Amino acid sequence: MISVYVDTSALFALMDADDCFHPDAKKTWDDLLDHGHELVTTNYVLVEIYALLQQRLGLEAVRVFHHDLYPILHVIWVERDCHHEAMATLLALNRRKLSLVDCLSFIAMRSHHIDTVFTFDRHFMEQGFISLPISHASQVDLIHEKQD
Repeated sequence: MISVYVDTSALFALMDADDCFHPDAKKTWDDLLDHGHELVTTNYVLVEIYALLQQRLGLEAVRVFHHDLYPILHVIWVERDCHHEAMATLLALNRRKLSLVDCLSFIAMRSHHIDTVFTFDRHFMEQGFISLPISHASQVDLIHEKQD
């Protein structure tokens, strides 16, 4: 089974029908489920998505996410050492638009040998990860070839 990391940006686009990325998010989510990929995230992403949903879409969106999407996700629960490593990475990279959650996600993906991420955040590609959705068929084929 291929693991794909799921980022906050993808989860939010999936939940918000008015988001400009919603159609791509819905198609990618459905494709990932149809292919039986393990969908992985961290508890930090969960905290971030719950806060974002509550703030922008209201508690009903939080409720829907918690009951419909959360059970599908395999959650990596972050340990203290990983938090400290992510914080050190954030401070070392010294980039205002890069978040602690992003840095933690990079570390979690590397430590769990996950190279593909469902996201609309360019920071993951900058870190060398394969980002979904992608428009180039050859890259999509590369992901599905891993199953063979």
